[in-house]
Amino acid sequence: MRYTDSMRPVIPILLLTLVAPRAVAAQDKKPPKPPKTITLSGCVEQDPNAPDRFTITDTKDGSKYRVTGKDFREYLDRPVQVDGGVVVKGLKISGGLKPTPNIAAQAGAIDPSRAMVQAATAEASTGTDVDVQEFRVKTIRPASGTCP
Repeated sequence: MRYTDSMRPVIPILLLTLVAPRAVAAQDKKPPKPPKTITLSGCVEQDPNAPDRFTITDTKDGSKYRVTGKDFREYLDRPVQVDGGVVVKGLKISGGLKPTPNIAAQAGAIDPSRAMVQAATAEASTGTDVDVQEFRVKTIRPASGTCP
């Protein structure tokens, strides 16, 4: 088949039929919604395992959050109201050598049953709160009441 002058209008029409649906689909996408701001009320507490970290236990539902984004030293052991959002929901972070640095250093030279017992007891003895969610604070203000 030879290219002729009668085929010239066909080429732009073919291009439009291929490109137009994609352009329309790109316009249909909605912009992402801004994250919802959450307000918590509670007392600022210092994390016993990390003196430079602070937590708030919400008075409404008793949930505990590790708060970041502001300097909380002046609000320590005082009731506050904070606005912000949960950084990562439901993420459990654990790191380091498992089950312990001592067992990990032995690199398989230890009895597997002994290593399993160490792994089961080492997790409970660390004393860190890995299940506490991080709450990124945008605003903080003093609240009425007292802290226990």
